[in-house]
Amino acid sequence: MAVATPLEVPERSKPRARGRLQLILILLVVLGPMVLATCMYKLKFWVPEGRSYHGAMIGNGESRADLGIAGEDGRWQLLVSTPQACTEDCQRLVYLARQIQVGLGRDATRASHALATAQALDGTYQALLDREYPQLQRYPLDAARYRQKVGEAGPQLWIVDPHGNLVLRYDTKVDGKHVLDDLRHLLKLSNIG
Repeated sequence: MAVATPLEVPERSKPRARGRLQLILILLVVLGPMVLATCMYKLKFWVPEGRSYHGAMIGNGESRADLGIAGEDGRWQLLVSTPQACTEDCQRLVYLARQIQVGLGRDATRASHALATAQALDGTYQALLDREYPQLQRYPLDAARYRQKVGEAGPQLWIVDPHGNLVLRYDTKVDGKHVLDDLRHLLKLSNIG
């Protein structure tokens, strides 16, 4: 007559314990990174301090229309805006926007440059733009709405995505190479425009 020995009972529970351990490890490998990333986002820890862009990031979903600028373009856009007359700083940014677009090389067709002003341009500068900047798009600017969003800042250079969302903002002291680097990086990452 066969009698069960006490050694056989623990052997049957070993595969079950091993299977549970494997299941827990698989769940940790699959769900662990997602839980860690969510905690990093919500609790703001281990967030890198460095950044790869030079302008001020606009990450709140604001669009060109929120600034009081009407108009659309299905491409990336270098938009110069000023609530006052287009003075020397504004004119420098308009020139810079065109140079950056040209500097894109083969990707130049993916971007455009534009000017949004609240006041009419003076006659000599208007003639210069018509002659030297034929592809410059011009938009009217609602100065009250613009000041409500931006404040009393002077002329600004914006990178706007093809959907009209504001991406980056630069002031008048910006280095054109930094803007070109930022725009090239955005075009490299983007499948739109």
